[in-house]
Amino acid sequence: MTGSEESPSFRLAYVPGVTPAKWARIWNERLPDIPLTLAQVPAAETDGLLRGGEADAAFVRLPVDRTVFSAIPLYTETTVVVVPKDHVITAADEVTLDDLADEVLFHPLDDVLDWDSPPGEPAFERPATTEDAIELVAASVGLLVVPQSLARLYHRKDLTYRPVTDAPQSSVALSWPEEATTELVEDFIGIVRGRTVNSSRGRAEAPPSTEPAKRKSTEKAPARKNPAAGGAKSGSRPQRGRAGAPKGAKRGNPRRRS
Repeated sequence: MTGSEESPSFRLAYVPGVTPAKWARIWNERLPDIPLTLAQVPAAETDGLLRGGEADAAFVRLPVDRTVFSAIPLYTETTVVVVPKDHVITAADEVTLDDLADEVLFHPLDDVLDWDSPPGEPAFERPATTEDAIELVAASVGLLVVPQSLARLYHRKDLTYRPVTDAPQSSVALSWPEEATTELVEDFIGIVRGRTVNSSRGRAEAPPSTEPAKRKSTEKAPARKNPAAGGAKSGSRPQRGRAGAPKGAKRGNPRRRS
């Protein structure tokens, strides 16, 4: 190895709200000699990060450019509205967008829901980030509709949230550049898909020790010898008399009676 070569490692990016700890733990158990580097990045930056080769794969929010990236959808999140704990909405278990029609709803610049703008009264400005919008909700200036994972990520004791049943939803996927599907990427795909340690890579490999069994099953069994004497039909058994000899056979000495 020359001084310019680096030891292999796997660089995994993830957007806010995704918790990669479970998959990272399995990686460290199965490939302890290959470090896994985690980096949380804003959702809008994952595209450029993967294109630039700064990450091998990333947990992203769909959609992605399918002409460049491969993606494995993992789950779709519940959408919630974040409100102060003393807000009237907390009296309900869930709400609809119509219930929010008279509320001021923030639309942060890093919004991850697939809509041009949220319903309700427009806010006086668009906060730069979801975290900034959460601060404004805490100040009782307006409300915020986000995926549930982001409501949990930026949790405050003075805020709570309720599901919005008819709001757009955000889906999370594992994505990577299609032209950079390396063996380490295949390893991580296997982990995310829940494959066992013996099949985690996802590459097509012939199952071990199956060929001899196939040959054995296709070989013709040798013809059995006819157990019957005198050319009797296969499967027939010689008939025996009461003394156990074949029927028709003489017993004792073959002498004529006088």
